[in-house]
Amino acid sequence: MIKVELKDGSILEVEQGSSVLDVAKKISEGLARMATAGRVNGNVVDIRFELKEDCKLEILTFDSDIDGKKAYWHTTSHIMAQAVKRLFPDTKLAIGPAIDEGFYYDFDTINTFNDEDKEKIEAEMKKIIKEDIPIERFSLPRAEALKLMADEPYKVELINDLPEGEEISFYKQGDFTDLCAGPHLLSTGKVKSIKVLSNSGAYWRGSEKNKMLQRVYAISFPKASQLEEFIKLQEEAKERDHRKIGKELKLFMTHKLVGAGLPMYLPNGATIRRTLERYIQDKEIALGYDHVYTPSLANTELYKVSGHWDHYKDDMFPVMKMDTEEMVLRPMNCPHHMLIYKSELRSYKDLPIKIGELAHDFRYENSGAVCGLERVRQMCQNDAHLFVRPDQIKEEVGKVLNLIFEVYLHDFGFSKDSFKFRLSLRDKNNKEKYIDNDEMWETAEGQLRQILKDLNIDFYEAEGEAAFYGPKIDIQIKTALNHDVTIPTCQLDFALPERFDLKYIGEDGKEHRPVVIHRAILGSSDRFISFLIEETKGVFPTWLAPTQVKILPIADAHMEYAKKVQDELRKVGIRVKLDERNEKIGYKIREAQLEKVPYMLVIGNKEMDDNAVGVRSHKDGDIGAMSLEDFKSKIKYEIDNYVIEK
Repeated sequence: MIKVELKDGSILEVEQGSSVLDVAKKISEGLARMATAGRVNGNVVDIRFELKEDCKLEILTFDSDIDGKKAYWHTTSHIMAQAVKRLFPDTKLAIGPAIDEGFYYDFDTINTFNDEDKEKIEAEMKKIIKEDIPIERFSLPRAEALKLMADEPYKVELINDLPEGEEISFYKQGDFTDLCAGPHLLSTGKVKSIKVLSNSGAYWRGSEKNKMLQRVYAISFPKASQLEEFIKLQEEAKERDHRKIGKELKLFMTHKLVGAGLPMYLPNGATIRRTLERYIQDKEIALGYDHVYTPSLANTELYKVSGHWDHYKDDMFPVMKMDTEEMVLRPMNCPHHMLIYKSELRSYKDLPIKIGELAHDFRYENSGAVCGLERVRQMCQNDAHLFVRPDQIKEEVGKVLNLIFEVYLHDFGFSKDSFKFRLSLRDKNNKEKYIDNDEMWETAEGQLRQILKDLNIDFYEAEGEAAFYGPKIDIQIKTALNHDVTIPTCQLDFALPERFDLKYIGEDGKEHRPVVIHRAILGSSDRFISFLIEETKGVFPTWLAPTQVKILPIADAHMEYAKKVQDELRKVGIRVKLDERNEKIGYKIREAQLEKVPYMLVIGNKEMDDNAVGVRSHKDGDIGAMSLEDFKSKIKYEIDNYVIEK
């Protein structure tokens, strides 16, 4: 007998060699029916996996865990591949992984899949599911594996790339066999609702040097209602797509002559970005931050000292050789701030020193990965580094979290219920990804954990999500599309102060080492704007809208007074435009509504006579007549207090 520790801490004794599924059955038949995979001592395994010794075990289901979903989706990807092989027998198979939402499979085929083909594939998948074909796992020696896959050149390449001694496993369902590590469900009938979503081109192994394959995306669920909900969210996502809205509202553009992942802000988008950047800088200045400007180019030696070269160079642009120096576009600006701190002697009385910057950083993103403003090659980071004494860590981390609450909960109107706090730790089983200092990691992780507990903040821990130099608190926000996104973050760093030999003179007259808190509130301006566009559908709060007021005169006779109103609003800093076109007032109102301008001021004879304005709101429609002074007071209050209309 062996002892199995379950997720709730209880111990179950089972026969040695029992499978994950056997344990699930021992717990309950219902759990066994829903089980999709297991996690043994932290490693995801197939439900067929046999337990040979005492261990910790989690039973994964579709609804309980992302890895549970991925086992379900990975099984469905094999069903799709089997369907394609039945319909198009000459097709060669590449890879078919589960992704964050569903799965895809890459095919080498002379057929260019159209909508009719996708319908046929989906129908054949449903047929395979109805057949409820048992799924069997087996392994082969390398020579036999190569023989089995002889007609599948991409599988042969994958087998040849496996290290000597690596298990070469396969999954078989009826007349279909695929090279795969798993995990998978027990039969095709375990999959219920499916939907083939889209297809696109994809280079084999992501390299433009390789052949272009056809990638088919799809998704599956245990319940039809879950698929229906997903389809609704997909439709909602199309309406919220920041690229679509950005084009409609003339916020930004891209052009192939500039390059992929390099958006250009148009006047409306530039206004939003400028307003956001001034907003966050003003917040930081009020909290004692000092802002700096540092170059976007640096000597590679800087990143060798910081550790970025060893841990991050694959995400950096290629080196440029200039005279006797090797220069590189920076991926982040923390090394520059370390040197600014080090530029003069510091006393314990000077700390904390808070250095902020709106810094242009560069990431070497594949052209296929870039997306609008969400994922770019050049970004503007709302970054700051706090140099603190060890006794100041708790207080300063608390102040960073308070600033995050003020920005997101008050000024942008998010609910605290939409926040999740993740303590991101290093992966102890993959220490090569991180700066090598066990004592430092234990100290930093322990301190952040204790701070969250002391502040009574609920959190969960995630191994492998830390920065290479230290652990962090990531605040994940639930979006309107029910996705978790991480934007604000607070990181604790003992490593860079040591690598740059940073010091301050303590109260005892001796040299001491500061600790660095890395923090981002808005993160990348580009990504934050894409996030805001999709959350608001382009209906920005008044203080952020590119045009806050549009003046709509009914006739030419009202133009002089309309210009006077425009001047009065501009004097108090309102972003206002005057529609001087010879169009009917109804047409002007409809256009301003489509442009999502917060307020429209209709000007006619009565408004002229009364020194008033006819106020229309994008949200509430016709509000009615209001004196010009009263309207100025109303809109100034909204702007100055970051009012969010619910």
